[in-house]
Amino acid sequence: MEKVFILIAEDDADDRFLLNAAFEENGFDDLLQFVENGVELIDFLHRLEVEGNTTSMPRFILLDLNMPKKDGREVLKEIKQNQFLKQIPVIIFSTTNNEQEMKRCYELGANSYITKPNSFENLIKTVAAVRSYWIN
Repeated sequence: MEKVFILIAEDDADDRFLLNAAFEENGFDDLLQFVENGVELIDFLHRLEVEGNTTSMPRFILLDLNMPKKDGREVLKEIKQNQFLKQIPVIIFSTTNNEQEMKRCYELGANSYITKPNSFENLIKTVAAVRSYWIN
């Protein structure tokens, strides 16, 4: 059976905790792999690329835009310019709720753009919707 996991790039420890809890509420916390910045994300993906194992690729990447070392825009551009990695759906998950920013992310190849919810209850609903669309 195909190993399904979700790769989450999020630099904020509280947000990682809440995302883990929200995914757990939706029944799939064991499928999460967290990285804390864009450099870690690219390193993680390049290790998968070197292995050449397409079945070990993440089902999708949940990508924060505002991260240290390498921000989400740079990472998105790098992923979508890579022949091996560009097949991975990238969902921008950001507090930035700006139409220009959303447009820019779609131009760079984002598959979806979700503004971070303002409550844990809404985060659970958002994760359920993401699961419904991208996993089921």
